[in-house]
Amino acid sequence: MKLISAIIKPFKLDDVREAVADFGVEGLTVTEVKGFGRQKGHTELYRGAEYQVDFLPKVKLEIATQSENVDRLIEAISSAAYTGKIGDGKIFVYDLKQVVRIRTGEMDSEAI
Repeated sequence: MKLISAIIKPFKLDDVREAVADFGVEGLTVTEVKGFGRQKGHTELYRGAEYQVDFLPKVKLEIATQSENVDRLIEAISSAAYTGKIGDGKIFVYDLKQVVRIRTGEMDSEAI
């Protein structure tokens, strides 16, 4: 089992959600986060004053899945989140040792 964690631009969330739903993903977790990579933030103008925005708004998705689905899910996420501009995001894949559904006590594959 694997955990896919993707950091994407907020306006691409609906596109990515639809892409993974079409793939058959039944659940995912979404978190609003802030950060920076090569973009290094940007400057904005507010009420005539210029200020530096160091952390940019992003969305973090987490999807638990079977190991055999990882490559196809990465492709679906990448295609849906792609804009071709800096800051499109990153996808991380982690090993899951155990998953437990709290309500039923189901474990591992059955809990996903």
